[in-house]
Amino acid sequence: MVIEQIKMPQLGESVTEGTISKWLVSVGDKVNKYDPLAEVMTDKVNAEIPSSFSGVIKELIAEEGDTLAVGEKICTIELEGGTTQDAPEASIEPSSSTETNSAENVEAVDQGNKARYSPAVLKISQEHGIDLTKVSGTGAGGRITRKDLLKLIESGNIPVAGQKVEAKNESAVVKETKQEAIQPVSTQTPPVQAVNIPVAVGDIEIPVTGIRKAIAANMLRSKHEAPHAWTMIEVDATNLVEYRNSIKDEFKKKEGFNLTFFAFFVKAVAQALKEFPQINSMWAGDKIIQKKDINISIAVATDDALYVPVIKQADEKTIKGIAREISELAVKVRTGKLRSEDMQGGTFTVNNTGSFGSIQSMGIINYPQAAILQVESIVKRPVVMNNGMIAVRDIVNLCMSLDHRVLDGLVCGRFLQRVKEILENTSKSTTSIY
Repeated sequence: MVIEQIKMPQLGESVTEGTISKWLVSVGDKVNKYDPLAEVMTDKVNAEIPSSFSGVIKELIAEEGDTLAVGEKICTIELEGGTTQDAPEASIEPSSSTETNSAENVEAVDQGNKARYSPAVLKISQEHGIDLTKVSGTGAGGRITRKDLLKLIESGNIPVAGQKVEAKNESAVVKETKQEAIQPVSTQTPPVQAVNIPVAVGDIEIPVTGIRKAIAANMLRSKHEAPHAWTMIEVDATNLVEYRNSIKDEFKKKEGFNLTFFAFFVKAVAQALKEFPQINSMWAGDKIIQKKDINISIAVATDDALYVPVIKQADEKTIKGIAREISELAVKVRTGKLRSEDMQGGTFTVNNTGSFGSIQSMGIINYPQAAILQVESIVKRPVVMNNGMIAVRDIVNLCMSLDHRVLDGLVCGRFLQRVKEILENTSKSTTSIY
Protein backbone atom coordinates (compact mmCIF):
# COMPACT_ATOMS: atom_id res chain seq x y z
CA MET A 1 0.00 0.00 0.00
CA VAL A 2 1.54 3.28 -1.15
CA ILE A 3 0.63 6.42 0.79
CA GLU A 4 1.41 9.97 -0.34
CA GLN A 5 1.26 13.17 1.67
CA ILE A 6 -0.44 16.41 0.66
CA LYS A 7 1.26 19.47 2.16
CA MET A 8 0.26 23.08 2.64
CA PRO A 9 1.31 24.90 -0.57
CA GLN A 10 2.68 28.45 -0.78
CA LEU A 11 -0.28 30.55 -1.85
CA GLY A 12 1.54 33.84 -2.39
CA GLU A 13 4.75 35.73 -1.85
CA SER A 14 5.65 36.16 1.84
CA VAL A 15 2.78 33.82 2.80
CA THR A 16 4.16 31.35 5.36
CA GLU A 17 0.98 29.64 6.57
CA GLY A 18 -2.65 28.99 5.77
CA THR A 19 -5.83 28.08 7.68
CA ILE A 20 -8.04 25.17 6.67
CA SER A 21 -11.45 26.83 6.47
CA LYS A 22 -13.35 23.87 5.01
CA TRP A 23 -12.60 20.29 3.98
CA LEU A 24 -14.13 19.35 0.62
CA VAL A 25 -13.37 15.63 1.05
CA SER A 26 -13.71 12.98 3.77
CA VAL A 27 -11.73 9.88 4.70
CA GLY A 28 -12.51 7.14 2.17
CA ASP A 29 -13.38 9.52 -0.68
CA LYS A 30 -11.87 8.74 -4.06
CA VAL A 31 -10.25 11.76 -5.73
CA ASN A 32 -8.59 12.42 -9.04
CA LYS A 33 -5.44 14.40 -9.59
CA TYR A 34 -6.16 18.18 -9.41
CA ASP A 35 -9.51 17.69 -7.62
CA PRO A 36 -9.97 20.29 -4.83
CA LEU A 37 -9.35 18.91 -1.35
CA ALA A 38 -9.85 21.89 0.97
CA GLU A 39 -10.52 25.60 1.11
CA VAL A 40 -7.67 27.59 2.66
CA MET A 41 -7.45 31.16 3.99
CA THR A 42 -4.29 33.24 4.29
CA ASP A 43 -3.71 36.92 5.03
CA LYS A 44 -3.66 37.51 1.28
CA VAL A 45 -5.99 35.10 -0.49
CA ASN A 46 -8.69 32.44 -0.22
CA ALA A 47 -7.93 29.40 -2.38
CA GLU A 48 -8.53 25.69 -2.89
CA ILE A 49 -5.80 23.08 -2.44
CA PRO A 50 -5.80 20.61 -5.35
CA SER A 51 -4.83 16.96 -5.05
CA SER A 52 -1.41 16.06 -6.46
CA PHE A 53 -2.43 12.43 -6.93
CA SER A 54 -5.31 10.13 -7.83
CA GLY A 55 -6.37 7.81 -5.04
CA VAL A 56 -8.37 7.42 -1.82
CA ILE A 57 -8.22 9.81 1.14
CA LYS A 58 -6.70 7.89 4.08
CA GLU A 59 -6.35 10.54 6.79
CA LEU A 60 -7.22 14.21 7.35
CA ILE A 61 -4.31 15.32 9.51
CA ALA A 62 -5.49 18.92 9.92
CA GLU A 63 -8.90 19.92 11.19
CA GLU A 64 -11.05 22.81 10.02
CA GLY A 65 -9.79 25.97 11.68
CA ASP A 66 -6.21 24.68 12.04
CA THR A 67 -3.42 26.99 10.87
CA LEU A 68 -0.49 25.19 9.25
CA ALA A 69 2.82 26.39 7.89
CA VAL A 70 3.81 26.06 4.25
CA GLY A 71 5.14 22.53 3.77
CA GLU A 72 3.27 21.00 6.71
CA LYS A 73 1.21 17.84 6.08
CA ILE A 74 -2.56 18.28 5.83
CA CYS A 75 -3.72 14.84 4.67
CA THR A 76 -2.62 11.49 3.19
CA ILE A 77 -3.78 9.64 0.07
CA GLU A 78 -3.53 5.97 -0.88
CA LEU A 79 -2.46 5.96 -4.51
CA GLU A 80 -4.43 4.15 -7.18
CA GLY A 81 -2.77 0.87 -8.15
CA GLY A 82 -0.11 1.32 -5.45
CA THR A 83 2.24 3.20 -7.79
CA THR A 84 4.30 6.33 -7.25
CA GLN A 85 4.40 7.42 -10.89
CA ASP A 86 2.59 10.65 -10.05
CA ALA A 87 5.33 11.79 -7.69
CA PRO A 88 9.07 11.25 -7.24
CA GLU A 89 8.88 10.67 -3.50
CA ALA A 90 6.47 8.29 -1.81
CA SER A 91 5.73 7.92 1.87
CA ILE A 92 5.03 4.31 2.93
CA GLU A 93 2.85 3.70 5.95
CA PRO A 94 4.91 2.07 8.69
CA SER A 95 4.24 -1.61 9.33
CA SER A 96 3.82 -3.09 12.78
CA SER A 97 7.43 -4.23 12.73
CA THR A 98 8.56 -0.68 12.00
CA GLU A 99 6.56 0.59 14.96
CA THR A 100 8.35 -1.86 17.27
CA ASN A 101 11.89 -0.70 16.62
CA SER A 102 14.24 -1.09 19.52
CA ALA A 103 14.72 1.75 21.95
CA GLU A 104 18.36 1.90 20.94
CA ASN A 105 17.51 2.55 17.26
CA VAL A 106 14.92 5.19 18.12
CA GLU A 107 17.39 6.93 20.37
CA ALA A 108 20.02 6.87 17.62
CA VAL A 109 17.60 8.46 15.13
CA ASP A 110 16.53 11.04 17.69
CA GLN A 111 20.08 12.03 18.47
CA GLY A 112 20.99 12.20 14.77
CA ASN A 113 18.11 14.51 13.96
CA LYS A 114 18.59 16.52 17.12
CA ALA A 115 22.17 17.33 16.16
CA ARG A 116 21.13 18.89 12.83
CA TYR A 117 20.31 22.40 13.94
CA SER A 118 18.76 24.92 11.54
CA PRO A 119 20.30 28.41 11.19
CA ALA A 120 17.33 29.87 13.07
CA VAL A 121 17.83 27.49 16.01
CA LEU A 122 21.56 28.22 16.15
CA LYS A 123 21.03 31.98 16.07
CA ILE A 124 18.41 31.96 18.83
CA SER A 125 20.52 29.65 21.00
CA GLN A 126 23.55 31.93 20.64
CA GLU A 127 21.55 35.09 21.37
CA HIS A 128 20.06 33.62 24.57
CA GLY A 129 22.93 31.38 25.73
CA ILE A 130 20.91 28.17 25.36
CA ASP A 131 22.75 24.85 25.69
CA LEU A 132 21.16 22.86 22.85
CA THR A 133 22.42 19.56 24.24
CA LYS A 134 20.07 20.08 27.20
CA VAL A 135 16.97 20.77 25.09
CA SER A 136 14.37 18.12 24.30
CA GLY A 137 13.07 18.68 20.78
CA THR A 138 9.51 18.09 19.57
CA GLY A 139 10.35 17.99 15.87
CA ALA A 140 10.54 14.90 13.69
CA GLY A 141 12.87 12.36 15.32
CA GLY A 142 13.39 14.62 18.31
CA ARG A 143 14.87 17.46 16.27
CA ILE A 144 15.05 20.79 18.07
CA THR A 145 12.91 23.43 16.38
CA ARG A 146 12.72 27.19 16.57
CA LYS A 147 9.37 26.86 18.31
CA ASP A 148 10.95 24.73 21.07
CA LEU A 149 13.46 27.48 21.86
CA LEU A 150 10.86 30.25 21.80
CA LYS A 151 8.75 28.29 24.31
CA LEU A 152 11.77 27.92 26.60
CA ILE A 153 12.58 31.63 26.37
CA GLU A 154 8.96 32.56 27.06
CA SER A 155 8.87 30.27 30.12
CA GLY A 156 12.16 31.61 31.45
CA ASN A 157 13.57 28.09 31.94
CA ILE A 158 16.58 28.51 29.69
CA PRO A 159 18.95 25.51 30.00
CA VAL A 160 22.64 26.26 30.42
CA ALA A 161 25.60 23.97 31.07
CA GLY A 162 24.85 21.59 33.96
CA GLN A 163 21.07 21.84 33.59
CA LYS A 164 18.73 19.32 31.99
CA VAL A 165 15.28 19.82 30.54
CA GLU A 166 12.84 17.05 31.38
CA ALA A 167 11.88 15.09 28.27
CA LYS A 168 8.23 14.95 27.29
CA ASN A 169 6.47 11.62 27.11
CA GLU A 170 6.05 10.02 23.70
CA SER A 171 2.37 10.88 23.27
CA ALA A 172 2.99 14.54 24.05
CA VAL A 173 5.83 14.66 21.54
CA VAL A 174 3.68 13.09 18.83
CA LYS A 175 0.84 15.52 19.54
CA GLU A 176 3.07 18.60 19.48
CA THR A 177 4.85 17.40 16.34
CA LYS A 178 1.52 17.32 14.49
CA GLN A 179 0.56 20.78 15.68
CA GLU A 180 3.90 22.47 15.11
CA ALA A 181 4.23 24.95 12.24
CA ILE A 182 7.31 24.46 10.11
CA GLN A 183 8.89 27.91 10.16
CA PRO A 184 11.15 29.15 7.33
CA VAL A 185 14.69 29.38 8.69
CA SER A 186 14.99 32.99 7.55
CA THR A 187 12.05 34.12 9.72
CA GLN A 188 13.04 35.58 13.08
CA THR A 189 9.62 36.86 14.10
CA PRO A 190 9.03 36.70 17.86
CA PRO A 191 5.98 34.70 19.00
CA VAL A 192 2.65 36.33 19.75
CA GLN A 193 2.24 36.09 23.51
CA ALA A 194 -1.04 36.02 25.38
CA VAL A 195 -1.67 39.11 27.50
CA ASN A 196 -3.47 38.81 30.82
CA ILE A 197 -6.21 41.43 30.51
CA PRO A 198 -9.01 41.45 33.10
CA VAL A 199 -12.41 40.74 31.53
CA ALA A 200 -15.32 42.58 33.12
CA VAL A 201 -19.03 41.95 32.79
CA GLY A 202 -20.18 43.19 29.39
CA ASP A 203 -16.76 42.82 27.74
CA ILE A 204 -16.75 40.81 24.53
CA GLU A 205 -14.02 38.29 23.74
CA ILE A 206 -13.44 37.94 20.00
CA PRO A 207 -11.44 34.87 18.91
CA VAL A 208 -8.48 35.62 16.66
CA THR A 209 -9.13 33.98 13.30
CA GLY A 210 -6.45 32.31 11.23
CA ILE A 211 -6.46 35.12 8.69
CA ARG A 212 -6.09 37.75 11.45
CA LYS A 213 -3.19 35.77 12.93
CA ALA A 214 -1.54 35.68 9.50
CA ILE A 215 -1.95 39.44 9.06
CA ALA A 216 -0.51 40.04 12.53
CA ALA A 217 2.47 37.77 11.85
CA ASN A 218 3.30 39.45 8.53
CA MET A 219 3.00 42.95 9.95
CA LEU A 220 5.12 42.01 12.97
CA ARG A 221 7.76 40.50 10.71
CA SER A 222 7.91 43.67 8.61
CA LYS A 223 8.30 45.93 11.64
CA HIS A 224 10.72 43.52 13.31
CA GLU A 225 13.06 43.10 10.33
CA ALA A 226 12.79 46.33 8.30
CA PRO A 227 14.00 49.63 9.80
CA HIS A 228 11.08 51.84 8.83
CA ALA A 229 11.58 55.49 7.89
CA TRP A 230 8.82 57.89 6.85
CA THR A 231 8.44 60.93 4.62
CA MET A 232 5.56 62.99 3.22
CA ILE A 233 4.96 65.41 0.36
CA GLU A 234 2.04 67.74 -0.37
CA VAL A 235 0.51 67.74 -3.87
CA ASP A 236 -1.78 70.30 -5.48
CA ALA A 237 -4.31 68.06 -7.26
CA THR A 238 -6.66 70.83 -8.41
CA ASN A 239 -6.12 70.25 -12.14
CA LEU A 240 -6.43 66.49 -11.71
CA VAL A 241 -9.71 66.86 -9.79
CA GLU A 242 -11.20 69.16 -12.42
CA TYR A 243 -10.14 66.81 -15.24
CA ARG A 244 -11.46 63.64 -13.63
CA ASN A 245 -14.75 65.24 -12.53
CA SER A 246 -15.37 66.55 -16.04
CA ILE A 247 -15.19 63.09 -17.64
CA LYS A 248 -16.22 60.62 -14.90
CA ASP A 249 -19.93 60.41 -15.85
CA GLU A 250 -19.24 59.93 -19.55
CA PHE A 251 -16.54 57.40 -18.73
CA LYS A 252 -18.86 55.35 -16.47
CA LYS A 253 -21.56 55.33 -19.13
CA LYS A 254 -19.14 54.25 -21.85
CA GLU A 255 -16.92 51.77 -19.96
CA GLY A 256 -19.27 50.42 -17.29
CA PHE A 257 -16.94 51.01 -14.31
CA ASN A 258 -15.79 54.04 -12.31
CA LEU A 259 -12.85 56.26 -13.15
CA THR A 260 -11.46 56.81 -9.66
CA PHE A 261 -8.82 59.27 -8.50
CA PHE A 262 -6.83 56.27 -7.29
CA ALA A 263 -6.21 55.12 -10.88
CA PHE A 264 -4.40 58.41 -11.62
CA PHE A 265 -2.22 58.00 -8.54
CA VAL A 266 -1.29 54.40 -9.38
CA LYS A 267 -0.35 55.43 -12.92
CA ALA A 268 1.79 58.30 -11.65
CA VAL A 269 3.57 55.99 -9.19
CA ALA A 270 4.21 53.40 -11.91
CA GLN A 271 5.71 56.05 -14.20
CA ALA A 272 7.94 57.38 -11.41
CA LEU A 273 9.10 53.85 -10.51
CA LYS A 274 10.27 53.41 -14.07
CA GLU A 275 12.39 56.54 -13.71
CA PHE A 276 13.61 55.61 -10.20
CA PRO A 277 14.08 51.81 -10.34
CA GLN A 278 15.92 51.78 -6.99
CA ILE A 279 12.52 52.17 -5.29
CA ASN A 280 11.33 49.00 -7.03
CA SER A 281 13.68 46.81 -4.97
CA MET A 282 13.73 44.19 -2.21
CA TRP A 283 16.16 43.30 0.58
CA ALA A 284 17.64 39.80 0.21
CA GLY A 285 20.09 39.64 3.12
CA ASP A 286 23.45 39.81 1.37
CA LYS A 287 22.14 41.68 -1.68
CA ILE A 288 19.42 44.00 -2.94
CA ILE A 289 17.18 42.72 -5.74
CA GLN A 290 16.06 45.47 -8.13
CA LYS A 291 12.94 44.14 -9.87
CA LYS A 292 12.51 44.54 -13.61
CA ASP A 293 8.72 44.41 -13.67
CA ILE A 294 6.69 47.17 -12.06
CA ASN A 295 3.85 45.35 -10.31
CA ILE A 296 1.77 47.56 -8.03
CA SER A 297 0.14 45.96 -5.01
CA ILE A 298 -3.04 47.77 -3.96
CA ALA A 299 -4.61 47.39 -0.52
CA VAL A 300 -8.26 46.30 -0.50
CA ALA A 301 -10.01 45.97 2.86
CA THR A 302 -12.99 43.91 3.95
CA ASP A 303 -14.72 44.12 7.33
CA ASP A 304 -12.20 41.75 8.95
CA ALA A 305 -9.15 41.51 6.69
CA LEU A 306 -6.82 43.35 4.34
CA TYR A 307 -5.79 41.97 0.96
CA VAL A 308 -3.12 43.20 -1.46
CA PRO A 309 -3.89 42.09 -5.04
CA VAL A 310 -1.41 43.10 -7.73
CA ILE A 311 -1.68 45.15 -10.93
CA LYS A 312 0.98 43.56 -13.16
CA GLN A 313 3.16 45.72 -15.46
CA ALA A 314 1.32 48.84 -14.29
CA ASP A 315 3.76 51.11 -16.14
CA GLU A 316 2.58 49.63 -19.46
CA LYS A 317 -1.14 50.17 -18.76
CA THR A 318 -3.26 53.22 -19.45
CA ILE A 319 -5.23 55.02 -16.75
CA LYS A 320 -8.34 53.32 -18.11
CA GLY A 321 -6.65 49.90 -17.90
CA ILE A 322 -5.56 50.52 -14.33
CA ALA A 323 -9.05 51.73 -13.36
CA ARG A 324 -10.53 48.54 -14.82
CA GLU A 325 -8.12 46.31 -12.86
CA ILE A 326 -8.75 48.20 -9.61
CA SER A 327 -12.49 47.65 -10.06
CA GLU A 328 -12.14 43.96 -10.96
CA LEU A 329 -9.71 43.16 -8.14
CA ALA A 330 -11.88 44.93 -5.56
CA VAL A 331 -14.90 42.87 -6.66
CA LYS A 332 -12.86 39.64 -6.41
CA VAL A 333 -11.75 40.48 -2.87
CA ARG A 334 -15.22 41.34 -1.62
CA THR A 335 -16.83 38.28 -3.23
CA GLY A 336 -14.12 35.86 -2.07
CA LYS A 337 -13.02 35.04 -5.63
CA LEU A 338 -9.46 36.36 -5.43
CA ARG A 339 -6.97 33.77 -6.73
CA SER A 340 -3.47 33.13 -5.45
CA GLU A 341 -1.97 34.35 -8.74
CA ASP A 342 -3.79 37.69 -8.25
CA MET A 343 -1.64 38.22 -5.14
CA GLN A 344 1.79 37.31 -6.43
CA GLY A 345 4.66 39.36 -7.85
CA GLY A 346 4.03 42.73 -6.19
CA THR A 347 7.06 45.04 -6.09
CA PHE A 348 5.61 48.24 -4.58
CA THR A 349 2.39 48.96 -2.66
CA VAL A 350 0.01 51.90 -3.00
CA ASN A 351 -2.64 52.19 -0.30
CA ASN A 352 -5.75 54.36 -0.74
CA THR A 353 -6.09 55.50 2.88
CA GLY A 354 -7.87 58.64 1.69
CA SER A 355 -10.95 56.54 0.89
CA PHE A 356 -11.99 56.75 4.54
CA GLY A 357 -10.94 60.36 5.14
CA SER A 358 -7.37 60.00 6.39
CA ILE A 359 -5.10 62.96 5.70
CA GLN A 360 -1.84 61.61 7.14
CA SER A 361 -0.71 58.09 8.03
CA MET A 362 2.35 55.85 8.27
CA GLY A 363 1.92 52.47 6.56
CA ILE A 364 3.73 49.25 7.46
CA ILE A 365 5.77 48.03 4.50
CA ASN A 366 4.35 45.04 2.64
CA TYR A 367 7.21 42.59 3.26
CA PRO A 368 9.51 41.90 1.37
CA GLN A 369 8.98 45.10 -0.64
CA ALA A 370 11.06 48.17 0.16
CA ALA A 371 8.36 50.83 0.40
CA ILE A 372 4.66 51.62 0.61
CA LEU A 373 2.87 54.83 -0.43
CA GLN A 374 -0.27 56.05 1.34
CA VAL A 375 -2.54 58.22 -0.84
CA GLU A 376 -4.49 60.41 1.57
CA SER A 377 -7.79 62.22 1.19
CA ILE A 378 -8.04 65.14 -1.25
CA VAL A 379 -9.18 68.18 0.73
CA LYS A 380 -9.77 71.83 -0.12
CA ARG A 381 -7.34 74.21 1.57
CA PRO A 382 -6.44 77.90 1.28
CA VAL A 383 -3.07 78.14 -0.44
CA VAL A 384 -0.75 81.12 -1.03
CA MET A 385 -0.03 81.13 -4.77
CA ASN A 386 3.17 82.30 -6.48
CA ASN A 387 1.63 85.71 -7.15
CA GLY A 388 0.96 86.17 -3.43
CA MET A 389 -2.79 85.69 -3.76
CA ILE A 390 -4.69 83.18 -1.63
CA ALA A 391 -6.75 80.56 -3.49
CA VAL A 392 -8.73 77.48 -2.52
CA ARG A 393 -6.97 74.40 -3.96
CA ASP A 394 -7.46 70.64 -3.84
CA ILE A 395 -4.54 69.29 -1.79
CA VAL A 396 -3.50 65.70 -1.12
CA ASN A 397 -0.71 64.31 1.08
CA LEU A 398 1.41 61.39 -0.14
CA CYS A 399 2.99 59.53 2.79
CA MET A 400 5.78 57.04 2.14
CA SER A 401 7.24 54.39 4.47
CA LEU A 402 10.58 52.97 3.37
CA ASP A 403 12.97 50.19 4.33
CA HIS A 404 16.13 52.10 5.28
CA ARG A 405 18.29 49.06 4.53
CA VAL A 406 17.37 49.43 0.86
CA LEU A 407 16.49 53.09 0.37
CA ASP A 408 17.77 56.45 1.56
CA GLY A 409 15.96 59.74 1.97
CA LEU A 410 17.53 61.33 -1.11
CA VAL A 411 16.22 58.87 -3.68
CA CYS A 412 12.83 58.67 -1.95
CA GLY A 413 12.56 62.46 -1.89
CA ARG A 414 13.32 62.66 -5.60
CA PHE A 415 10.84 59.88 -6.30
CA LEU A 416 8.07 61.71 -4.44
CA GLN A 417 8.95 64.97 -6.20
CA ARG A 418 8.51 63.20 -9.54
CA VAL A 419 5.14 61.73 -8.51
CA LYS A 420 4.08 65.23 -7.40
CA GLU A 421 5.18 66.72 -10.72
CA ILE A 422 3.22 64.14 -12.73
CA LEU A 423 0.04 64.64 -10.71
CA GLU A 424 0.19 68.44 -10.68
CA ASN A 425 0.58 68.43 -14.47
CA THR A 426 -2.37 66.10 -15.04
CA SER A 427 -5.08 67.88 -17.04
CA LYS A 428 -7.32 67.47 -20.05
CA SER A 429 -4.75 69.09 -22.35
CA THR A 430 -1.77 67.02 -21.17
CA THR A 431 -3.10 63.62 -20.07
CA SER A 432 -4.99 60.88 -21.89
CA ILE A 433 -6.81 58.17 -19.99
CA TYR A 434 -6.68 55.85 -23.01
